[in-house]
Amino acid sequence: MERDRGTVLVVAGVALLVVTLAASAALAPPRDIAGEGTNETVVSVQGFRSAGNVQALNGSETAWTHTGAESYFEVEHLEDGTVAAAFIEGGYEECGRFESPCPHTGYRILDPESGSGSPAVIEEWSFPVGTQTNSEVHAIDPLPDGGFAVVDMEYERLLVVEDGEVVWQWNASQLYDAPPNPARVDWLHINDIEHIGDGRFLVSVRNANQLVLVERGSGVVEVINEDRGTDDATCTQNGQLDDYSGDSDGDVRCGDPAVLDHQHNPHWLGSGVVLVADSDNDRVVELHRTGEGWEPVWTLESAGDIGLDWPRDADRLPSGHTLVTDTMNERVLEVDESGDVVWSVSTENVPYEADRVPVGEQAGVPGHGVDTGDGEGRAEPDSGDIPLLTPAVVGLQAGLPWMPYWVGELQVVVLMLSLALVGGGLLLRRQE
Repeated sequence: MERDRGTVLVVAGVALLVVTLAASAALAPPRDIAGEGTNETVVSVQGFRSAGNVQALNGSETAWTHTGAESYFEVEHLEDGTVAAAFIEGGYEECGRFESPCPHTGYRILDPESGSGSPAVIEEWSFPVGTQTNSEVHAIDPLPDGGFAVVDMEYERLLVVEDGEVVWQWNASQLYDAPPNPARVDWLHINDIEHIGDGRFLVSVRNANQLVLVERGSGVVEVINEDRGTDDATCTQNGQLDDYSGDSDGDVRCGDPAVLDHQHNPHWLGSGVVLVADSDNDRVVELHRTGEGWEPVWTLESAGDIGLDWPRDADRLPSGHTLVTDTMNERVLEVDESGDVVWSVSTENVPYEADRVPVGEQAGVPGHGVDTGDGEGRAEPDSGDIPLLTPAVVGLQAGLPWMPYWVGELQVVVLMLSLALVGGGLLLRRQE
């Protein structure tokens, strides 16, 4: 009798899981939408220590792929037709104070016209780091007079590199309370830099929920999402920011997570307007400068019936459309102001950033207002996160990049219930 009951539980558990997964796959909205006309887009894929690549898309078709690093980050199509990409790769022999072999991080220039089916690396600037985790050069930006602006997560600094030499540097410890050795903790996780003219740079300080404007010769001239006394928990979690000097009574410089929460790749649209991939709020947000600071006026939280999941790039195009890299849904998409998808393509292995050719990220492109017309926009984020369960899903998506994009909290709950039924059934069968 117990054996029969156990068999029923095992069959029920397996059937529940199979039916749920099959229904979820069948009902999942499509990620690929061809759209009208043609476009060319360059995409970088992080790959989480494997399968990193840079690829060029003609519409929805892959024109070429370069696979020469474990992870690629920001990608920039340059005026001469080459492509610059931030990267990290292990196996280098020149390691300085680190044990050889070691990882190098920096940027590479790829030439789509050279190589056999895959663009060749024609230039590289890099330096050794001790680990491939939270030590990467995440972002670069070509400068109008030559050279590149670079953000370095290993030492949490901004650099200007010309002809392979560092000619200017700003250390984040000039603003933020620094740990004894920034290279040993994921302190600020500075992940983007954009030159906005007049020697000024827009910089994303991810772990502080802030963007800062840094001017050569003057330092920080403005902070977007200043600390207004809100809860610091999102900035101090996982050993990130801390009162390292002990002189602030435990307080840290932390922006309001309702405005920005661990953001990526801001796009400066013009004076007083910035578009941001608000990653941990699972949205894209446009912020406008007001008398009270910077406020969200347009948001995108879902597109094509799929909620955004840890987006890490958003570029406003001259048409007014927005190009979004929806990382955990493994897609790159273009939406209009109302949030309707006009083009979308699925990309494997965790995409990081996308650049539309030839426009890239331009200032002076259209900003939007508060109302998107169909409920996609909302000034306050409502993540809908479920304690313990949502972080578990994010962890699975990060660790298993091949996992289908439609796997979410429901599917994980069903998996747990199915395992419980199967486990209980097997115990009953053993008792017989």
